Amino acid sequence: MKYKIGSETLLIVEGKRSDLPVFAPALRKKGFDIVLISTGKSALETLESGTIPDAIIISAASIRTSGSRICRSLKSINHDIPIILILDEGSTDDNGIADVILYLPFTVQKLLNRLKHVLPIEGDKTIKVGPIRLDVDRRIVRCLGKRTRITPRLVSLLTILMNQHGEVLERRSLFSRVWETDYTEDTRTLDVHISWLRRAIEDDPNHPNFLKTIRGVGYQLDL
Repeated sequence: MKYKIGSETLLIVEGKRSDLPVFAPALRKKGFDIVLISTGKSALETLESGTIPDAIIISAASIRTSGSRICRSLKSINHDIPIILILDEGSTDDNGIADVILYLPFTVQKLLNRLKHVLPIEGDKTIKVGPIRLDVDRRIVRCLGKRTRITPRLVSLLTILMNQHGEVLERRSLFSRVWETDYTEDTRTLDVHISWLRRAIEDDPNHPNFLKTIRGVGYQLDL
């Protein structure tokens, strides 16, 4: 198992105080997928909408709050998402909820070091293509801010699609490889599994942008 910095999704609550540093642009340059919002209320709405980031960074100093109420509310929705709370120098805090507290000033590198220790540990076998990241060992797929645990069969299906992304894969051939069978007369179960994958990786599963149906042929993962 190992840490993999970059490509994770971070939810950042960051205001616009001109006298304070902003961290979202620097973290985006490091390869993180950034969901940037400016209020605690928006952070709650983001989590309630189904977006599950790998970590949350709350620049409480930039939105002139202690961050305690925001941390408590976010943890009540999903206790497992690590929270890094950024406070003004000299602030006193009895939060007890944030996983990491940083006091200004500090460098982006220090923030990266703290992120390294709170981000989820990935399995040694992780496939990343475009916005999709599949942890084969833990059977977790991350895409567009969503994190979904999938079945072994779906792991096999998604692995093939990711390894051959851009190619149109014929239905019967794909079914034969995933189900390890020569009987390919009824591939309706493949369609069901494709629909389950779309729920995991698409913003709108009913109008997929990535996992496309090629009529009369099969499926294509188009990234």
